Amino acid sequence: MRINYNYIKIIGLLMLVVFLFAFSNQRNNQRPVAEPDINFIGENKLFITETTVSKLLIQNQRSVTGQSKEIIDLNQLETALNSNPMIKKAEVFMSVNAKLSAEIEQKTPIARVTTSAPYYIDDEGSLMPLSSNFSARVPLVTGNIKNDKLNTVFQFAKAVHDDEFLKKHVIEIRQNADATIDFKVRKSDFIVHLGTLEQLEKKINNFKAFYQKAVKDKILERYKVINLKFDKQVICTKK
Repeated sequence: MRINYNYIKIIGLLMLVVFLFAFSNQRNNQRPVAEPDINFIGENKLFITETTVSKLLIQNQRSVTGQSKEIIDLNQLETALNSNPMIKKAEVFMSVNAKLSAEIEQKTPIARVTTSAPYYIDDEGSLMPLSSNFSARVPLVTGNIKNDKLNTVFQFAKAVHDDEFLKKHVIEIRQNADATIDFKVRKSDFIVHLGTLEQLEKKINNFKAFYQKAVKDKILERYKVINLKFDKQVICTKK
């Protein structure tokens, strides 16, 4: 019987490749995780620091740094990060060489509610705690405030945030007992009665037209109340 040594060589070579692959894969899985690389997405100031994020990257009750790559649960790490009230979205990646990376998108505050325990409202209507690292320059929310009755405030605060003119000028949003809205603007002491959010865009345009003309005519300081509740007109009460 003639032995085909070529087949034997091929089988041997395949076995060697499989062995080397398994050996290499095992060694790679046992690589210690390097210091996490943390990246913040967007232009927001840092309400949460890299140090705080690093402390959330915990596996088996200790930092992921130095632990074997094979025991790291990326989903668990993402869940821990996303549970932080400062974080809007977090994604965690692991490279082949055991380099752990975390991409963090922070929440965007659009108003600050002034209560005994103040907090922010973010651009999706969620509550967000204050940060000891940075204070956002957003309108203060005062008046009749309850956590479960802030939708009207949120809707108007979002309109302010999305409008460059209002974002520059509005410094306070007041919710009244009947859920109507008043607001104040920078460098002026008058109160603006907005009323309900019906025809909000029209009310905002009316206010812009009034404000720009009043600034041009230098008569803003004459008024104590600007009423936008009525259609097609702005009613002003003098001091």
